[in-house]
Amino acid sequence: MTEQLQKDANEYKTVAVLGLGYVGLPLALLLVSKGFRVLGIDPDGSKIEMLHRGISYNHEIEHDKIKEAIGSDRFLPTSQHSAIKAADSIIICVPTPLTDYGTPDLSYLTAAASQVAEQLKEGQLVVLESSTYPGTTREVLLPLLERSGLKVGKQFYVAYSPERVDPGNQKYPLELIPKIVSGVTPECLERISQLYGEVFPQIHPVSSTDTAEMSKILENAHRLVNISFINEIAMICDKLGLDVWEVIDAAATKPFGFTPYYPGPGIGGHCIPVDPSYLLWKVKQYGMNAEFIGLSNAVNHKMPLYVAQQVRHALLPKSLSSASILIYGAAYKRDIADYRESASIDIIRLLRLEGANVYYHDPYIPKLKLGDSLLYSSELTPELLASMDAVVIATDHSGIPLTMLTEHARLIYDTRNVLRHQPAGSGKAKIVRLGAGGAGDYENM
Repeated sequence: MTEQLQKDANEYKTVAVLGLGYVGLPLALLLVSKGFRVLGIDPDGSKIEMLHRGISYNHEIEHDKIKEAIGSDRFLPTSQHSAIKAADSIIICVPTPLTDYGTPDLSYLTAAASQVAEQLKEGQLVVLESSTYPGTTREVLLPLLERSGLKVGKQFYVAYSPERVDPGNQKYPLELIPKIVSGVTPECLERISQLYGEVFPQIHPVSSTDTAEMSKILENAHRLVNISFINEIAMICDKLGLDVWEVIDAAATKPFGFTPYYPGPGIGGHCIPVDPSYLLWKVKQYGMNAEFIGLSNAVNHKMPLYVAQQVRHALLPKSLSSASILIYGAAYKRDIADYRESASIDIIRLLRLEGANVYYHDPYIPKLKLGDSLLYSSELTPELLASMDAVVIATDHSGIPLTMLTEHARLIYDTRNVLRHQPAGSGKAKIVRLGAGGAGDYENM
């Protein structure tokens, strides 16, 4: 295989993408569409097999797009890291989650970097795309790559460009999102600017990899702080008997100085609830504390408990311990098949701890892992809804059958405000909306 790759490299610019997940696979396909030969490397053999069969495991990528890329002979998925040798550039797109203690878990990154170092050859560019704390490229990635014996900026090049994938966002596809680029040396910045300049219409160079890393943390910390803040306002409005959604709409009429954010059951996904904690950990090394991030994390973690308490209150006099509850939506946001850090998981867990019999339905997620057990999505039928004591709308998928819910459910707790304009008396369900004046337990949390 290596000989064939070397032969093909003479005809195409070749890029190796390490990690074919939510970030790596869309990037690999975009590179193929721009005329590059792409070596998609992932240790998950089942993913590699599916791609070779033209099957997409990413809900947002159609099977035909995979088949087209494979059929072009310019997309080669493989689990063999030796393919790195045939690449001009290597882009690392591996997960950077948190440990159980809330600290950075860079094990995927260090494993990938070690594999690259073993194969690294003179002239190659190595780009890190994974979200991480300021200093990671210089302090973690670079030393591992230097084990190759090559000199950075002269014999090989290291750069950082934060991924900005927004799952489910049709308005801003990957190609049209401006790309921040940075390099360990000026020569490294020049190399990544050349590569990404052929792929993205707009690139934005910055002075250092630390700056680029910090920019991604800022983007996600900005959303964490603002969404957590509006979630707290929603809880306050519940206690004051006000409708937070009406309050936001009124404030949003101001043409300056206000940006509307909207409450929900909690922030999920692989970025917003995770990346700011990387900065929280980093600044502690300097004797500082990122207080806004800490407070925002606390409010965000509180939201699933608040939802569970609100459901308990809405069910009175019936006890949660004897209730059957359906959670509509396991994904952390609408129209995607990703439930990482989803508030729905915590809501399910909390309700089950109270003794409730909990079901879930999500058209995008047929099964999910909850601890050591698997839960399977229940078929959404009038009979199922009628048998439930309450339905919690946790994810506002665009295909949510509102009429069916309101006609057959007894009680609906709406965390996403999708039932705001439901005509009064249009169904038999009692509707309670998050932040719309319900009697919450905010002061007791």
